[in-house]
Amino acid sequence: PQQWKVWQEERLAYVLHRARHKVPYYREYWDRRRRAGDKASWEILENWPILKKEEVRANPQAFVAEDCDVRRMFNEHTSGTTGTPLNLWVSRRTLREWYALFEARIRRWHGVSFYEPWGIFGGKPVVPFEQKTPPFWVRNYGLNQVYFSVLHIAPWSAPHYIEAIRKFKLTHLIVYTSSLHALACEVPEEDLPVTSNLKVIFTNAEPLFDFQRKKIESVFNCPVRETYGQAEMVCAASECEYGRLHWWPEVGITEILDEQGNKVDSGNAGRLIATGLLNADMPLIRYEVGDLAELGDETNNTCPCGRNLPILTKVLGRNDDVIVTEDGRKLFLLDIIFDPEFPIKEAQIVQESLHQFTIRVVPAEGWNKYYANRLAQALQERVGKVEVNVEEVNQIERTWAGKFRIIVSRLGNR
Repeated sequence: PQQWKVWQEERLAYVLHRARHKVPYYREYWDRRRRAGDKASWEILENWPILKKEEVRANPQAFVAEDCDVRRMFNEHTSGTTGTPLNLWVSRRTLREWYALFEARIRRWHGVSFYEPWGIFGGKPVVPFEQKTPPFWVRNYGLNQVYFSVLHIAPWSAPHYIEAIRKFKLTHLIVYTSSLHALACEVPEEDLPVTSNLKVIFTNAEPLFDFQRKKIESVFNCPVRETYGQAEMVCAASECEYGRLHWWPEVGITEILDEQGNKVDSGNAGRLIATGLLNADMPLIRYEVGDLAELGDETNNTCPCGRNLPILTKVLGRNDDVIVTEDGRKLFLLDIIFDPEFPIKEAQIVQESLHQFTIRVVPAEGWNKYYANRLAQALQERVGKVEVNVEEVNQIERTWAGKFRIIVSRLGNR
């Protein structure tokens, strides 16, 4: 732990210095403070402001260091966990480091590697929505990967997904929690447990609840391990074989704060604030991730696994409703329809009935009927021939946790 602390302090000093002098957004921020007579030191993390997603969304290139050329960087598009579109840039070196950590802390902890055949359940359309016969997946030979569509999981398609997992001899899966849980629920009791080559299943993008873990493990007869991270690369954690989430110190420094900005005590939940250490070319400092988290005792990071990485007790990420289609499919994470290029601040999908949807949009400058039509079309491509009404609103109602739900269902439990 002491070595990690020394390394983080050195890396943080470098990131703060680079942000202060090379990143337009932060340089202008500190110049304004100096002109106002503020002599607070930028070398102290607590003196930096809390950064909201909206500020990054409004002018993302202002957060890229001026000695970088975004044309030579990887551009990541993400809607994030709150439906707010974001544009991010990362260098090849940073991307390699991120994937190296993924390999070391996720796959190798559990005895698998990227050399083995593996599968991923994701929200990108890989076959037409109307398709009712397999395959509902596509093979990525370069990555030795099978990409499964979460848009086609239904009672009538479940046997085909299970057979594909067997056929391709996949040793591990990376999944949206709710999507694989929905698939597991469609497997008949008489077919349990599913026999395959699976050694472990990793969940991402959503919290993993105990009832989901139990169901998935009982169906697929292998352990389920939770991971936590985001496209912004400001913090990450992964679960060890003893069921404890461990922070990745190289990725970022985390703070758990209350609504007033004060640090919460261990064992209490608060806003997750993170300062990225990995991507110094687009540094996000004291960035509000948008999740609530609970931090373990910082003075006691002992774990039966023997690793000294800090322990994360719990992440209270989003827990959205589920969209149900007429033919029984259950869809999750449809915020993928909110293209980062669309002039919107926030958006929400409301399922009023099996055949009627409302998309609530908080428009930004430049919004017009063209974008409304594109949004409606993108949703119909994923849920079928339904009526879609795009409604402009001034704001979207927040939950008790200060976030709004991306998906709201009026159908009740089905």
